[in-house]
Amino acid sequence: MNSRIKNVDNLSFEGKKALVRVDFNVPLDNELNVTDDTRIQAALPTINKILTDGGSVVLMSHLGRPKSGPEDKFSLKNIVVALEKALGRPVKFAPDCIGREAEMLAEGLKPGEVLLLENLRFHKEEEKGDVDFAKKLSKLGDIYVNDAFGTAHRAHASTAVIAQFFTEKVCGYLMLSELKNADKVLGNPERPYTAIMGGAKIADKIMIIEQLLNKVDNLIIGGGMSYTFAKAQGGTIGDSLLEADKMDFVLELMETAKEKGVNLILPVDTVISKAFANDAEQGMANKGEIPDGWMGLDIGPKTREIFSEVIANSKTILWNGPMGVFEMDSFDKGTKAVAEAVVAATKAGAYSLIGGGDSAAAVNKFGFGDDVSFVSTGGGALLEHMEGKVLPGVAALEP
Repeated sequence: MNSRIKNVDNLSFEGKKALVRVDFNVPLDNELNVTDDTRIQAALPTINKILTDGGSVVLMSHLGRPKSGPEDKFSLKNIVVALEKALGRPVKFAPDCIGREAEMLAEGLKPGEVLLLENLRFHKEEEKGDVDFAKKLSKLGDIYVNDAFGTAHRAHASTAVIAQFFTEKVCGYLMLSELKNADKVLGNPERPYTAIMGGAKIADKIMIIEQLLNKVDNLIIGGGMSYTFAKAQGGTIGDSLLEADKMDFVLELMETAKEKGVNLILPVDTVISKAFANDAEQGMANKGEIPDGWMGLDIGPKTREIFSEVIANSKTILWNGPMGVFEMDSFDKGTKAVAEAVVAATKAGAYSLIGGGDSAAAVNKFGFGDDVSFVSTGGGALLEHMEGKVLPGVAALEP
């Protein structure tokens, strides 16, 4: 992490109004109730620090992907009740994130009070990184705080452009812990260092895999992306996921791993199914021997053992992407076995970073969220940070 970037501990917020970019992009049910408040809980330490100092807080966030202006199902008013419950205090709501009403509500805030602004993405200028829009937002606070690591890789108005209008700009506790934990696997990790890559597509992970080959001792590949490896090596994969245009790449990758002395570990068996359904006819197949009309949907029992043994002997573990279709109970055993192995290794003293997205969902599904070292809230942002890219939302905080 850039040591020049200040965080909320470097300032007193007494008598100040903090404009805080949070990531309240939370899931809602059909009745528009919050079904998982993890992201709200993650922002509480930063909000509470400002309030305890004697400051007031103006919160801004996006929710979902509204297409053309305001839509009721994407309104942040739907999360006010959950936010009030989490904070244990009332929350005022501004029906727009810019304009006179928002400015008056912000101006009227007393120390200890909280104002939530309407969805930033109701204005197309947010995602365009519009300077005028950022300037209007900046009128709502004295100090800018970015605690939204999950959107730090986007050059949006509220994450990257707005900081130029503040003399005091800092990162919040969540952003701070995300960057510090990423640095543990990026900097000088304790060895053996094992990366576990899963999920559906190699295309999404090409750059991170190439970077990891310069850093790790072991690279485990599971999930849908493993079938392209099996096919490229001359196997049959039935109706399993295939990225035909990546077959040459995976062969090169295997060669690179060999040259760099990285132990590349691929599945040796797979759980197969007649259809993409929990109750479809199921079977087992060895690697590269999936018959026509069948598809691989999880790693098999022998692979679980091999992966678990490598993980058990690791001191640093990065995990991004599930081993199978873990949302279906018939195909969650591989992902669960990896999660259990990561938990056991962590208890034995290893450092484990779970890289956001589906991996975080899987770890939480099995109830292991508190048994690993760190669960990242920013899938895309974490991957781009690890690829060596500059995150606009972080760079904007530099003095």
